[in-house]
Amino acid sequence: MRTLIAIAAAAIVAAAGASPAAAREGCGNGFHRAMNGMCRANKGTQARWLEGHYYAGRGYYYQNGWYPRRHRHNGTWIYVR
Repeated sequence: MRTLIAIAAAAIVAAAGASPAAAREGCGNGFHRAMNGMCRANKGTQARWLEGHYYAGRGYYYQNGWYPRRHRHNGTWIYVR
């Protein structure tokens, strides 16, 4: 019985010790992992437009075009120029 408790305690300690290692693997917001494994800032990368997203002053971006408004029809969004 004592052996089983000792094995369970060792397993809990091992699991608790391994969890911070997974958190350190990511580079964080605004950074990416380079080919050599180091974290680099996202300098010079262009922002991508999200389809169906509203951008103030421009409207909705959908299929490489800008639409000032949209409405719902049969469960899908219809974009209107």
